[in-house]
Amino acid sequence: MYASDLRDEDWERIRHYFEYENGYGNRAIHTRRSLINGILYVVKTGCQWRMLPKDFPPWKTVYGYFRRQSQLGIWEKMLKELVKTRRLRAGRNEHPSMLIIDAQSVKTTGKGEQRGFDGGKKNQGS
Repeated sequence: MYASDLRDEDWERIRHYFEYENGYGNRAIHTRRSLINGILYVVKTGCQWRMLPKDFPPWKTVYGYFRRQSQLGIWEKMLKELVKTRRLRAGRNEHPSMLIIDAQSVKTTGKGEQRGFDGGKKNQGS
């Protein structure tokens, strides 16, 4: 058990995003929860996919599952829904009404001249 593993109540909250019927029966070797736990381990620790501990399914399987879910937009849908639920539970509007972007100021000058470097003369040129 790792600190990044999903608790039972967390898994119940998101399982419907990852468990689905494909019409071919259940041929999966690894549970969806173990795949998600492997993904969360990589995200939490920042380790390389190839360095995933042997307690999880093979790294290629975990990465492939992550990639397929990303391409389908499953992660975005799930995270949007979780944010909405969290905001409603906190008594706030489900959609943020204001957005604040913090950026470092960039100093500029009113003087915009073209300058270059002449490699043969080894000095600044125009």
